[in-house]
Amino acid sequence: MADAKTTTKPVSSPAARLKTDYTSKFVAELQKELELANVSQVPVLEKIVINVGLGKSKEDKKVIEAAGNTLRKITGQAPIDTFAKNSIAGFKLREGQKIGLKVTLRGDRMYEFMDRLINIVMPRLRDFHGVSAKAFDKSGNYSVGLNDQSVFPELTFEETTTVHGLQAVFVIKAMNPQHSRALLEKFGMPFVKENK
Repeated sequence: MADAKTTTKPVSSPAARLKTDYTSKFVAELQKELELANVSQVPVLEKIVINVGLGKSKEDKKVIEAAGNTLRKITGQAPIDTFAKNSIAGFKLREGQKIGLKVTLRGDRMYEFMDRLINIVMPRLRDFHGVSAKAFDKSGNYSVGLNDQSVFPELTFEETTTVHGLQAVFVIKAMNPQHSRALLEKFGMPFVKENK
């Protein structure tokens, strides 16, 4: 009976590969390359927010179910609903109306999702030449959008028959967008090669 107690102990999963690389190599490399005086100035990825805007399909239960299923499968977390903050007559939108779904990833799940997105999903995109370097906001956060969810290997063919897009926002604590880009390049983000 004593053996049964020892087997119920949860097995600790190894740290995410990109998280280990960040702490063991990238922090020191970025501090040197960006000429930062203090290690606390090194850019850090705080969270990834993945969201699906329902748009015209906000009344379509099939699309809502497909979007919820996609987010659950690709992130391992249950999505939460997002609601309109204002009423906009032109878009037939009422305040408080459900307009989408989102998941916020932190810690190991965040690094694991980014690893899969960069190394498995993006290479599967048709005619992919890299992501735009112009999708940074003033704070240094980066957004990348996908037109359909079928590129995620976690989803079966049946789960991709109702097509919808999604957006991933990389929330980065950095001094400027250039520092954010340097961080994402370390992680392997394939930015479009600029012609000089």
